[in-house]
Amino acid sequence: MTGGPDIDVSLTAGNWHASLPDAEAVCRAATLAALGEKAKNRGVLPTARLEISLVLADDAMLHDLNHRYRGQDKPTNVLSFAALAPSEPLPKAGPILLGDVVLALETAQREAAAEGKSLQCHVSHLVVHGVLHLLGYDHDIDKEALEMEGLERAVMTRLGLPDPYGET
Repeated sequence: MTGGPDIDVSLTAGNWHASLPDAEAVCRAATLAALGEKAKNRGVLPTARLEISLVLADDAMLHDLNHRYRGQDKPTNVLSFAALAPSEPLPKAGPILLGDVVLALETAQREAAAEGKSLQCHVSHLVVHGVLHLLGYDHDIDKEALEMEGLERAVMTRLGLPDPYGET
C-alpha cells in the first residue's frame, strides 16, 4: 500500500454498471472523502495503512444480511460491518482493516428517485454514511445523529455534492 488507503470495490450483484457506469470511482471518491474525518475516539488514522471493502450488491443480499445481523426482515440501503470496536487499540504495524460497507442497488435507486436526487449523489452519501459508521459514528440518539449528519454534510460539500438532508 503506497500513500493512501486500500479500497476494494466489489460488484457482487445487481446491474451497477448499467445504472451507474462509474460506480467504482464514485465509491472510492466518497470513501476517501469520508476517511478525511477523524475517527470517533481515535483521532487521525494512519490513512496509508487502512483497508476497506465496499460491496455493491442488490436488495436480495441486503435483505439477507439485514435479517441475519440486525433482525430486520427487509432490505436496506447500506450496512456497515466494522472490523474494530471503537475501544479496540489500533495495530502498531501492518494494515488496519476498518471493515465492510455493503450497498443495495434497487433500494438506492428507489430512494434517489423518491428524493429527486441523482443516483451518483445518493450512492456517494450512502458510502459516506457507511464509512462514518466504520469510523465509530452512529445515530442511535439525537445528539449522535446530529453530529453524524453534520459530518456527512461536510464530506458531501467537499465532494462538491448537495446537502443530503437538504430540500430537493
